[in-house]
Amino acid sequence: MSRKPKKGYFVRGHFVAEGSELDLQLKAELKGTEGSTKTELKREMDELQDLGADLLTLRGDLFARLDLPEKLQEAIAEAKRITNFEGKRRQMQFIGKLMRKLEDEEIAAVRAALDEQRNGSAEEKLQLHLAEQWRDRLIAHEESLAIWLDQFPRTDIQQIRALIRQARKDAPAEDKAAESQGLAPRKGRAYRELFQLVREQLEDAKTEANAQSREEDA
Repeated sequence: MSRKPKKGYFVRGHFVAEGSELDLQLKAELKGTEGSTKTELKREMDELQDLGADLLTLRGDLFARLDLPEKLQEAIAEAKRITNFEGKRRQMQFIGKLMRKLEDEEIAAVRAALDEQRNGSAEEKLQLHLAEQWRDRLIAHEESLAIWLDQFPRTDIQQIRALIRQARKDAPAEDKAAESQGLAPRKGRAYRELFQLVREQLEDAKTEANAQSREEDA
């Protein structure tokens, strides 16, 4: 005859059996004069439920990297399918309950993945900064184009020259009044397209370098 599962609940990923010493301690704290304990627990529950809601918007590759418990993954997938307001609300409450079973390290990983989606990884930020630097160098200095072409010979020479030339023509004259108000000068289309071209070439070069590295390690 199988034993009945113990009744209880989870706090920060740890099971607390009803009637246990820890259960009595937690309930005593909630009933005590220190109202902050109950408030903090409620706030933590709300934050975890909000975090679970954010998981519905997480990019596929970042979500897969988390390797969340299967039950939580299924609950999130089901929440995405539900369109009924009340059904969605109940499903999100269920997801919040499952979120409270996660370990601290798992919750930290979820927060990190969401932050990466919002702000990009450190590597992505570095690539963007490098593209901005190259764009500005190409517009400001004639000799920079030769250096660029030497490092990225697959670049369409006619296209990049035309974009640089047009970006220089479109460069706005200094507007002291706008600068005093903290307004950034408006940039033309060529300026933006040059940035995109530079960024794509940097990404292609990075992809090729990674492929070569894998071949050498194989």
